[in-house]
Amino acid sequence: MENTAEKTAITVETTVQAPVEKVWKSWTEPQHITQWNNASDDWHTPRAENDVRVGGKFTSRMEARDGSMGFDFEGTYSAVEEHRQLAYAMPDGRKVQITFAPTAAGTHVTETFDAEQTHSLEMQQQGWQAILDNFKKYVENSGKLERMDFEISIRAGVDKVYRTMLEKDTYTAWTAAFNPGSYYEGSWEQGAKIVFLGTNEDGTTGGMVSRIKENIPNKFVSIEHLGLVQNGKEITSGPEVEGWAGALENYTFTESGGETLLSVDLDVNQEFKAYFTETWPKALQKLKELCETAA
Repeated sequence: MENTAEKTAITVETTVQAPVEKVWKSWTEPQHITQWNNASDDWHTPRAENDVRVGGKFTSRMEARDGSMGFDFEGTYSAVEEHRQLAYAMPDGRKVQITFAPTAAGTHVTETFDAEQTHSLEMQQQGWQAILDNFKKYVENSGKLERMDFEISIRAGVDKVYRTMLEKDTYTAWTAAFNPGSYYEGSWEQGAKIVFLGTNEDGTTGGMVSRIKENIPNKFVSIEHLGLVQNGKEITSGPEVEGWAGALENYTFTESGGETLLSVDLDVNQEFKAYFTETWPKALQKLKELCETAA
């Protein structure tokens, strides 16, 4: 009996509040692809290549953040119409078509792909839709926020670095570079609410309202900022939080030879870029000192 699963076409779609030129650029340029090409926070795309022409090929390396698995997602283009459509075939022959249609609300993106036979149709649709939703969020936030990256090598095991960074007493010590009275309330468990607080010069309490998007112990932590704390009051909607809501702050821990490379990447608005350029290296140096001090 013929298996027709591979002939089943699935469609996912979304409307991105951005002009088609920006949407196309974000979809096709590798430096953007690596920022949005994942269905869930425990996966990422560390590298991508894209030759956008008929007969050209693309490759996106997709990996679990805990290092447990990874694969190359590949295709060869059969149609390229700038700002209008892309079509490609995967190595197994399945085909994908993406269209970009300008609308009054922005750009409507429609993606139709041939289903594979390993996973259910529902699971495949949910996975591709999740990536598309992540793309929408990335494009709509880009321009408002800028990505900054910092890293430091620490002569200590990854477990010690992870614990020193997050435990309350030591967290207060290394984040004093940002605010001498810095502390947090809440939990680092995945999905939990967490509030980062400090005392302003006028004596009021300020900070960030956030949630833990992902926490893979000794591997990766992702914080999503939801809003602000002003005068002790949480604000998660309105003009005050524009430019902060949805910003991510990610910590990646990589151990090699008894040392730990800690990488930090975070979304910031332009107003705070100079401040973080100065304070993050100081904070990471303090963390390094704490971790390298003999217990």
